[in-house]
Amino acid sequence: MAKTLDKVDVVTVGVGWTGGIIAAECAKQGMKVRGLERGKERGTKNYAMIHDEYRYAIRYELMQDLSRETITFRNNLKMRPLPMRQMGSFLLGENLGGAGTHWNGMTYRFLPYDFQIKTETEKKYGKNKLSSDYLLQDWGITYDELEPYFDKFEKTIGLSGEDTNPFWGKRTSDFPTPPMKKTPLLKKFEKATKDLGYHPYMVPSANLSEPYENPDGSKINACQYCGFCERFGCEYGAKSSPEVTVVPAALKTGNYDITFHANVVEVLKKGNKVTGVRYIDTQTGEEFIQPADVVVLTSYIMNNAKLLMVSDIGEQYDPNTGKGTLGKNYCYQIEPGATGFFDDQMNVFMGAGALGMTIDDFNGDSFDHSNEGFIHGASISFTQSGTRPILSNPVPSDVPVWGAEFKKASIENYTRSLSVFGQGASMPHKNNYLALDSNYKDRYGVPLLQMTYNFTEQDRNLHKFITDKTVKIMKEMGAKKTEGGNPLTDYDIVPYQSTHNTGGTTMGADPNTSVVNNYLQHWDMENLFVVGAGNFNHNSGYNPTATVGALAYRTAEGIQKYREKGGMLA
Repeated sequence: MAKTLDKVDVVTVGVGWTGGIIAAECAKQGMKVRGLERGKERGTKNYAMIHDEYRYAIRYELMQDLSRETITFRNNLKMRPLPMRQMGSFLLGENLGGAGTHWNGMTYRFLPYDFQIKTETEKKYGKNKLSSDYLLQDWGITYDELEPYFDKFEKTIGLSGEDTNPFWGKRTSDFPTPPMKKTPLLKKFEKATKDLGYHPYMVPSANLSEPYENPDGSKINACQYCGFCERFGCEYGAKSSPEVTVVPAALKTGNYDITFHANVVEVLKKGNKVTGVRYIDTQTGEEFIQPADVVVLTSYIMNNAKLLMVSDIGEQYDPNTGKGTLGKNYCYQIEPGATGFFDDQMNVFMGAGALGMTIDDFNGDSFDHSNEGFIHGASISFTQSGTRPILSNPVPSDVPVWGAEFKKASIENYTRSLSVFGQGASMPHKNNYLALDSNYKDRYGVPLLQMTYNFTEQDRNLHKFITDKTVKIMKEMGAKKTEGGNPLTDYDIVPYQSTHNTGGTTMGADPNTSVVNNYLQHWDMENLFVVGAGNFNHNSGYNPTATVGALAYRTAEGIQKYREKGGMLA
């Protein structure tokens, strides 16, 4: 029998960026907040021996244990979904900080076009630019409305950057810290793109260019350019993460505590309100009920959607009828690119996850799509993130992928190859969605989340377009041989591509087309909030964390308003 705990004002499910922001902002307002984290506690002190590529990048030490919980996957409705047994296409976070611990730190604001994509597309290209199979919709909020929350998130993390990109939205203040160092390789990309008539700028980086103290009093150190960011924690405390910013800010209030090893399996409800959550202690197997006035789902998008589904909150999307919103608009990203092989050796060892330059000349609606078979686009970047030896074996396509010739070419090209890549915006399609699996369950007897996804014609057209652009840039950078990526075929969940999953718990102005309103308050349960990239109606040409962070700050403000007046906020 489950043990019922004392009631708290706010309980969050998951303690990463969103759980930490909600906790910090609500605790500062005097609310008693409890974070439930199914993983363990960790922080900077645990990362002293983190430079172990095999343990952390290959064996995923910091990430979710898929023997306890995973997802099932299929490309289309006719296939049998099967469990993802090993990390592959994306890397699921777990433990304190979640994916915010092992991220690269590239921190872009989504474009103003993103938030009103349906309106802007129809205004410029008509209603038939994409077929009705694409479920395009506005977000119920504009960039200008969200800008103050972007600003707050950037000041919390001390974002390093420069405001020289002519294509992104207006900012109310400068970047908190200057851009990172511009290396000779970055200058090579900068010169090539400028010579082609484009507009390069330094990637907004959460690997900080200098020491910084944020408005909450949290101190973040300067990046040492060691090259171990993506898939690693930072031993210098120089990569902004929840453990070094919002979590300590919440704990400092005395109104916040975290329960670790707490795997939430159900959101409890009564009438049109939720009453708390039920969780299982993953170490003892004991079951607990945590009552709360406000419940906030702040785990990764997969788990947020799953918890709503297993708790029977909201109507699940049916691709055959088009009815329902929960699980709808699942989107991924595409990553076209080109690799160049050079004669001269280069220093590719040092770097940082967000040390790079980008152009947005083919992102959003910054160019004319009238004659293109797609909308939106991709940012195109060159990053110097630190080339590590196990996963880096660059060889031309005419070299065998094993044997003596491969070894020789791999060693030769390790310091003589560079890559330029795009992050392509994925649009929602009626056949791409999330649901509950009818066969497979997790360790606690709860159905697994089922993902049905494949690339669409929009993706394939965009991929080809951006690949051609990256090939031209790489040639301009002086490569003796340049190879673009292969054409996009079917989505494969095995090779790593991007952890930028979005959708499933979308936001909007209409409960008939979205799961939550623009405060991320659930349309059916007024004291339930759902926060994360699942709120996105489509994916963009950028990394999602800044937009997730901005929405979390707005949600925290909404929770305060709800505590004062109750009812629906929008």
